[in-house]
Amino acid sequence: MSMDSDVIVDRRRMRRKLTFWRVAAVVIAIAAIAGIGVMLSPGSRGTFTSSGSIARVNIEGLIRSDRQRVEALERLEKSQAAAVIVHINSPGGTTAGSEQLYDALVRLKAKKPLVVVVEGLAASGGYITAIASDHIIAQQSSLVGSIGVLFQYPNFSELLRTIGVKVEEVKSSPLKAAPNGFEPTSPEARDALDALVKDSYAWFKGLVKERRGMDDAQLDKVADGRVFTGHQAIALKLIDQLGDEKTAIAWLVEQKGVKKDLPVRDYKLETRFGDLTFLRTAASVALDALGFGAIARQIEHAGMTQAVDRFGLDGMLALWQPAAAN
Repeated sequence: MSMDSDVIVDRRRMRRKLTFWRVAAVVIAIAAIAGIGVMLSPGSRGTFTSSGSIARVNIEGLIRSDRQRVEALERLEKSQAAAVIVHINSPGGTTAGSEQLYDALVRLKAKKPLVVVVEGLAASGGYITAIASDHIIAQQSSLVGSIGVLFQYPNFSELLRTIGVKVEEVKSSPLKAAPNGFEPTSPEARDALDALVKDSYAWFKGLVKERRGMDDAQLDKVADGRVFTGHQAIALKLIDQLGDEKTAIAWLVEQKGVKKDLPVRDYKLETRFGDLTFLRTAASVALDALGFGAIARQIEHAGMTQAVDRFGLDGMLALWQPAAAN
């Protein structure tokens, strides 16, 4: 009986030691992977140590306010990169986020030659981003434009009335927190929203007019919210040239005096651990191999949740939303 007790104690001791070393191995592996990722990340401070490269910046998906992205662009200003090529593929986003990104790129352009390449779409806030550059290149079938602003909100008042639910509230003034989606929008609230939209729309049009050198007649042709193909956009002065990244490099060489045959290197704007997909994947694999499958699934789920959360845009929008096909 005594020997059985000793065996049980030894086994428990071994399990505790094994658990300790497994946890230690996971921590060391993740720390090593994170360290390598930070060193290799194109957005890190030491990426451009010489003037022998052109930085490639990618702006993709929905645009919203992002202080980290601004800080990354500020680091790029101080780097030794010879020039910057900004690739855009975005339907826009919030007006505040688009303005923030536009301002950051204008500051960057003051320090380094900068050219924009529209990959597939630069609409609404994506086009605000594009006009930060003095030269915009797009493919013939790319879509650009959608100059306009909208304010969207769901209204559940009819549904609530149908099911017999009423939301009560006490507020300091009639336009406080209006519209709220729980009652019909009052004429006064609609007028207030209309004034916001018109003010932001006037700002957007003024920006396009100034940056693209248009007169009022030219601006009226493009500022009705439509998108245009790259081929159409040339004649409308929305872009400057048809082409791709090679076209952008040629323009930098011919117009900005950038040396020929410089390599183009990616400059990543987001370097947080949670945004580095390969780090998240590596951590998940390491945890799986060490028997922590449940934790690995949580890490993977966190990455998916971040992607979904990016679609939660609030406030005034500069966003192109094509109708879904039936």
